[in-house]
Amino acid sequence: MNRIGFSPRSRWPVAHPRNSRNPRLKMDGNMSKAKEVVVITGASAGVGRATARLFGERGACVGLIARSRRRLEAAKREIEAAGGHSLALVADVANAQEIETAAEQIENEFGPIDIWINNAMATVFAPFHEVTPEEFRRTTEVTYLGYVYGTMAALKRMKPRDRGVIVQVGSALAYRSIPLQSAYCGAKHAIVGFTDSLRSELMRPTAPSTPGPMATVSSFR
Repeated sequence: MNRIGFSPRSRWPVAHPRNSRNPRLKMDGNMSKAKEVVVITGASAGVGRATARLFGERGACVGLIARSRRRLEAAKREIEAAGGHSLALVADVANAQEIETAAEQIENEFGPIDIWINNAMATVFAPFHEVTPEEFRRTTEVTYLGYVYGTMAALKRMKPRDRGVIVQVGSALAYRSIPLQSAYCGAKHAIVGFTDSLRSELMRPTAPSTPGPMATVSSFR
């Protein structure tokens, strides 16, 4: 898993000025604490859905992005039953414009995005010589370019605010490839290279950088 983080300038995130009645705000006496606004791609099943549910239990405002309307609505109900707020958006992560539109809708609904989790993936399990160009392209577009487009949408909003976290859900196959998964392994390796390059661009000379075996953390102050 790779992670890029911006350190907030203030203790609490600022309330979104365009929507003062936003569920993002939680009142506590005379103090107000902004709830986390989280976006998760591939949120309708598996790791994405489980992560969304956990954020719901924390009372977060969760933007769900996936292609299945039925599964998205089921995930939305789980989050709201757990005490969170949710917005389900049908979008294909391989389409940059759809992801940009989804990000805009989420911020219009909940306010500034605090955490963006790229999780959507696709794969084809077969020997390389049996994989069609279309299958290889689709795996690459979803698993790699989906992360690129999600990161673009998140960074466009986080960088001017100097606040936010982007999480790239990783895999052991990003570091050690296996047979029959050439397209997926290639995409996961690409995510690591892309994220490391981006992290180095965003780092300032005085910013600490602490690498781990499965994570890279950068802070910007």
